[in-house]
Amino acid sequence: MNKRPKILATRDAPDSHFRRVEEVDLEFSNGERRTYQRLKGGGFGAVLIVAMRDPETVLLVREYGVGVDRYELGVPKGRLDRDETAEQGADRELKEEVGFGARKLKILGTLSLSPSYMTHLGYVVLAEDLYPERLQGDEPEELEVVPWRMDALHELLARDDVTEGRSIAALFMAREYLAGRYKPT
Repeated sequence: MNKRPKILATRDAPDSHFRRVEEVDLEFSNGERRTYQRLKGGGFGAVLIVAMRDPETVLLVREYGVGVDRYELGVPKGRLDRDETAEQGADRELKEEVGFGARKLKILGTLSLSPSYMTHLGYVVLAEDLYPERLQGDEPEELEVVPWRMDALHELLARDDVTEGRSIAALFMAREYLAGRYKPT
């Protein structure tokens, strides 16, 4: 495992795309009016990829998360590029982060980050029938790929390095879909 990066400095980023705040004036059905603030998502959306190496094994990645200042184990994920579908973005991110493409891609649904104050949504994409292919990504270091058995997903919950809720939810969505208990709309 890689050694955690050293934080050299921190400061406010006044012109960051992460800090775009808008006010929303609302009137509820009972006539009550309120003004809320929310963070506006930047870019064109995002994807979370559940990459199935085989019917029993998902491929996870270990990646540094600056928000929590540690390495986290989760599904590969990334932003969509302009004019890119969720399936195209998932296939590209999979090639960049894991070194595989997918012949079969299925959108299982979307997940929000914090719906009370953020507009961000990410597509959960199931990737199957993988084949080796690598694209150059934008990660500052190569990501560690970790195979994980789908029948051991419950063991991820006890790990200190698995805390990203979207990854956990995406894995369980895929498990339920593959078991025939969940049908995306």
